[in-house]
Amino acid sequence: PQAARIADLLGERGIAATPRDALAEQPAAGELVVLHVPLVEGFTVPELRMTVFTDAEVFGFRKPRHPERRRRRIALGAFLADLKPGDHVVHEESGVGRFERFSTRVVAGVEREYLELTFADGVRALPTEQIARVTRYVGGTPPALSPLGGREWMATKRKAKKAVEEIARELLRLYAARELAPGHAFSADTPWQVEMENAFPYTETPDQLRAIEDTKRDMERGRPMDRLVVGDVGYGKTEVALRAAFKAVQDGKQVAVLVPTTVLARQHFETFNERLATFPVRVEMLSRFRSAPEQKEVVARIAAGDVDVVVGTHRVLQKDVAFHDLGLVVIDEEHRFGVKAKERLKELRTAVDVLSMTATPIPRTLHMALSGVRDISTIETPPEERQPIDTRVVERTSELVREAILRELDRGGQVYYVHNRVIGIEQEKARLEELVPQARHVIGHGQMDERTLERVMVEFADGEHDVLVCTTIIESGLDIPNVNTIIIDNAGYLGLAQLYQLRGRVGRSAEKAYAYLFYRKEDALTEQARKRLQAVFESSELGAGFKIALHDLEIRGAGNLLGAEQHGHVVAIGFELYAQLLEQAVNEQRGTVKPADKLPEVSVDLALSTAIPDDYVGSRARKLELYRRIADLGALEDLGSLRDELRDRYGAPPEPVRNLLYGIEVKLRAARAGVSEVRSRGAEVRL
Repeated sequence: PQAARIADLLGERGIAATPRDALAEQPAAGELVVLHVPLVEGFTVPELRMTVFTDAEVFGFRKPRHPERRRRRIALGAFLADLKPGDHVVHEESGVGRFERFSTRVVAGVEREYLELTFADGVRALPTEQIARVTRYVGGTPPALSPLGGREWMATKRKAKKAVEEIARELLRLYAARELAPGHAFSADTPWQVEMENAFPYTETPDQLRAIEDTKRDMERGRPMDRLVVGDVGYGKTEVALRAAFKAVQDGKQVAVLVPTTVLARQHFETFNERLATFPVRVEMLSRFRSAPEQKEVVARIAAGDVDVVVGTHRVLQKDVAFHDLGLVVIDEEHRFGVKAKERLKELRTAVDVLSMTATPIPRTLHMALSGVRDISTIETPPEERQPIDTRVVERTSELVREAILRELDRGGQVYYVHNRVIGIEQEKARLEELVPQARHVIGHGQMDERTLERVMVEFADGEHDVLVCTTIIESGLDIPNVNTIIIDNAGYLGLAQLYQLRGRVGRSAEKAYAYLFYRKEDALTEQARKRLQAVFESSELGAGFKIALHDLEIRGAGNLLGAEQHGHVVAIGFELYAQLLEQAVNEQRGTVKPADKLPEVSVDLALSTAIPDDYVGSRARKLELYRRIADLGALEDLGSLRDELRDRYGAPPEPVRNLLYGIEVKLRAARAGVSEVRSRGAEVRL
């Protein structure tokens, strides 16, 4: 794209330049040739009277070129894979139980493998072929185990189903209103748009490109857009917003970018300003950072249409702000705005295009359930040069603290030091000043005067301090690429999602980042705290946030999309089942019954021993995943490829595995032929 861009820019200035793929012969004297070749920098060959310039000399930066790498995506569906004995599960008909173990039993001369589940009044052995009816319980603190009779469970499930149907109705009503509402259809991309996008100094990831395409397509349609972009911190959501905003401005519309904190407003303001500097776009900021007269002036200019893009906090939604011609609203982390702001946003939604962004992962199941009613784009690929965060869980010593801070300062970076008690934070700062006198320390916590806190944060972001001694106030949405070490004191007292979010504050650039989770010797860590720290430590691979944060964040993610009042139902029946019910309700009300990926119930009993023996697949997690995949098979072709995969990974399958696959084959063929039962008894087979 850079080659074509240079040719265009030269063309505008009346200079003819021919873009070519390869240079066959030397250019004639005075001829300009534009080539697409990866060179690091330009050079001159005086003898040939030839000079070569690269994009580094022309545009002032070089676009990195690397072959497209497919990143391993984290499969969010493999919930059962990390099931451990003692974990809670939900059985569709029987309710909430506890997974104990796999057991092998011989019934009527046939050996089979079962899952043992404990319910309130006893243990139930579930044949592994019925594993598809079991989902892992996700939903915070599990409720009491259900009694096996199932009457109470059925009542709970009915209540949840009713609530889900109401939500589905409301979602569809909003969806229908939006489909019919007249909106502004933005024009197709202009040459300026292409030029602005080519100036992006990184290579877009495939998911990012898809999100950008989806957003532009929505904008070009004649109804108001309402798209949600989901992606972990630093995965490039801002770029999606930037391109959408620029597209809107070129149609003469105004754009409002709403963020939850003043510090973030300032960061977005700087990013927008920097990227749009070469174009006639007026970007302004509206937040408490501006004095009252400044705010008043910005508000007047917005009303007069002199401002194209305004970046700000909920201040933008206040009564005195009237837009001249608003075309697009970008909302970052909507769930962190207050009730009033949300109401105002609801009004805007049916009138103008809205692009929401969030870093709270939306579980795949919920994503499926909502895909027909909300437009969602997910960015799951980490940026190219991102490195996993080096996480250390260690006992706190003064030497370690000193070493960690100095190591970061030596490479010109800054440090977050999290001490999650406002009481004693001054003493903690004094201790650090004794340990590392050469560093500039500053305190930030939620009980400080708001203006003071904001000033501290901005000074820290500008590099005026080295160490920010703070509470968990930094867990949401601070983006300072120069901070690449975080020290969390007494980490055992923090929740899992909190630890994960805090750790995500570092490692935002190509630098290697370090996270130290300290515990003190005298504190006897509870078993749960130890497990939490272990979990954070183990999940340092990129994108593992999805895995970790599932428990806490799934519920939050659901709350953001569905409203807090649904929380009780999610807790009562577990998240997965809730999402399934929601998907059914949405499909029923739209009159689209789901395609036959759920086979008709076929009962197959061939009196064969079926199991996946431990000496064939050793890991319990892999085994559960395999049983789940086998139970979910919907077509004979899939069965064939699963057979090949097993042979490839674990060697030739032993007899019990062959029997298991044979039973599934019979089941698939029976379903295709409309047979509901296949039983073999001795010498006879009954259909």
